[in-house]
Amino acid sequence: MNRPDVAVYYFPQYHIDPRNEAWHGTDWTEWELVKVATPRFKGHDQPKVPLWGYLDESKPETAERQINAAADHGVDVFIYDWYFYDTGPFLQRALEEGFLKAPNKDRLRFALMWANHDWFNLFPLKRSTDRSLLQSGEVTEEVFQAATDYMIDHYFRDPCYWRVEGGLYVSFYELASLISGLKGIEGTRKAMDRLREKVRAAGLGELHLNTVVWGIQNLPTEVALENPDSVVKALGFDSVTSYVWIHNVPMDTYPTVDYPAYADKAVADWPKFRKQFSVPYFPNVSMGWDASPRTVQSDMHAPLGYPHTPILVGNTPAEFQRALEASLSHLEGQLGPSVVTINSWNEWTEGSYIEPDTVNGLAYLEAIRKAFGVKKNR
Repeated sequence: MNRPDVAVYYFPQYHIDPRNEAWHGTDWTEWELVKVATPRFKGHDQPKVPLWGYLDESKPETAERQINAAADHGVDVFIYDWYFYDTGPFLQRALEEGFLKAPNKDRLRFALMWANHDWFNLFPLKRSTDRSLLQSGEVTEEVFQAATDYMIDHYFRDPCYWRVEGGLYVSFYELASLISGLKGIEGTRKAMDRLREKVRAAGLGELHLNTVVWGIQNLPTEVALENPDSVVKALGFDSVTSYVWIHNVPMDTYPTVDYPAYADKAVADWPKFRKQFSVPYFPNVSMGWDASPRTVQSDMHAPLGYPHTPILVGNTPAEFQRALEASLSHLEGQLGPSVVTINSWNEWTEGSYIEPDTVNGLAYLEAIRKAFGVKKNR
């Protein structure tokens, strides 16, 4: 089997954005939640401290450091969580001012996962309070066209943009929200077809359209699809994958869940997804889970729903490597592209990150290199 492309999700909430400043105060980034995280019960491993400090990811020198570490350890792609609402792009500076201006950007590929979900104020969330909606994830046809024009103008022409079997990879996070905003399956299919036509007309060839699939609600207004494969086929998607294990595997103990056993359950789902969908499923591996930094630290921790959720423990670099190696076994014999997605480069406040910290150093990156090796030609 050919070595798969190793694609890691990148959450760009660690640079200043005007909307965040309006909501949370001058110079706010999510590093503020990382810094003040505390242990919520005996043995709870908090706070997490980044080995490189609290870097500004919108700076090219930050991206240069991240790119070198990722590429040296077998990461091929950063899939940026990308946000575009009716008022335009959000959190785009990490990609546009950081990655795309880094002198070594050609060492990696990049792609977009349109995180088209509602944006709630969870930064942090106080126990037993309503989650206030800051931006709606639903987009009209007009906004969809504006967003996809933005993709073409700002990203798709870049030679570092990731192609899967020749097609520009674009992923969508939440199909239910997309379908609702675009007035049903028919309207959404027309929008997807127009996007493909616009990309061809721009001389950029074909698209590879991917969607994230899941069955367990995480954010408050997420809606699981009753028959996801029929929707995927009707909309013309080329592949499916996942974002994080908790979208598919219940966390059934509290306050902690054992990572090795939990990983085994996640891996056991991959053949089910392969059979369920008529397009290729790209296996997803999560490094961990701990959303407690997104809760008010003085509140008692309890299983009240996101972000008050159980915490994965025992997610050592060796166990993470074991899950990565399982993805290689799963891909044996699968038709179509060979891709593994990983959660994530820097979901620090959800406890699923491979960026180096002061406890494990580069060990999670080393686990990727041990599992997959490094491509000689990118």
